[in-house]
Amino acid sequence: MADSVGYSSLRSRRSGSIVVVVAPRLIVLAGFPGVQGLDLTGPMDTFAGAHELVERTGRDDPGYQVMVASPDGRPFRTRAGLSVLPDCSLATVPVHVDTLIVPGGDTDEVMLRSDVTGWLRERAPGVRRVASVCTGAFLLAEAGLLNGRRATTHWSQCERLSRRYPQIDVDAAPIYVRDGNRYTSAGVCSGIDLALALVEEDLGRAAALTVARWLVMFLRRPGNQAQFSVQMSAQLADREPIREVQHWISDNLGADLSVPALAARAHSSPRHFARSFQQQVGVPPGQYVQQVRLEAARRHLEESDSSVEHIAAACGFGSTETMRRAFVDALGAAPAEYRRRFRPAASPTPAISDDAAP
Repeated sequence: MADSVGYSSLRSRRSGSIVVVVAPRLIVLAGFPGVQGLDLTGPMDTFAGAHELVERTGRDDPGYQVMVASPDGRPFRTRAGLSVLPDCSLATVPVHVDTLIVPGGDTDEVMLRSDVTGWLRERAPGVRRVASVCTGAFLLAEAGLLNGRRATTHWSQCERLSRRYPQIDVDAAPIYVRDGNRYTSAGVCSGIDLALALVEEDLGRAAALTVARWLVMFLRRPGNQAQFSVQMSAQLADREPIREVQHWISDNLGADLSVPALAARAHSSPRHFARSFQQQVGVPPGQYVQQVRLEAARRHLEESDSSVEHIAAACGFGSTETMRRAFVDALGAAPAEYRRRFRPAASPTPAISDDAAP
């Protein structure tokens, strides 16, 4: 990927009698006082691990150089009190930046600083990829870099982002979103998911898988995976009959989960059960059942060798066609395509074996 190469330090190749100097891709993280620590260090460790992989395996690739810049070049503290010594100020960031990442944290005061938002606005056109983690999306939004684009942020801030910047199409569900060369992620651990996705773009799936294993991470949560599981995102019923039914649904996906059958388990009439379920859980029982089945099927496709037919039956879809329609409607991909795209490879290539792990 010649267009993805940065220019900030040296790595040489010889072409005939001419030495061509190819530098690592420069990854710049814009830190600030009150930054969320893992938003900053998660992507840093991911790209540093990817560069170490390149060096250990002798891969013909420039790898990465990671830098942290603060608004004035001075040290700053994360929200948890960790002191960070930046490499430079924003004003002295090298010209040729490959990927610019803005982490989240206490962004409200930073959004008022024109030296920060103005710098982002000025530098973004010359950067191959611009990304944010968590509430870092607010800084990109304030700089006008997400206008007319789809984006996400931490689930608790999506409504605020949408209300403050109505020109942005805010999607509260995914763990990260790509729209052109703009990337936004949900926050904290999803910053590592996003960084792994960027490594995969540059170095391939096997390399990203190896880095994920070094980090003891699951590779890879797809960008359109929900920020929460169904059981986390739906409300847990506050009364025992409905709560017990929720647990029973998860353990018995192949059973009769119609409203009359579930109402009978709750010792209620179907009409009263449906009304109570929606009031306490937040969604109708039929929709909840479909979401739990879909999530279970996705997990089977990602983690098992079971056939699509077996998974459809085990998760209560009744037929592969019913499951296919559910996947296409919700995820835009049929089950077989979903497995091909999102199931981790069986093992990395020999050239990048886990034996090279630090």
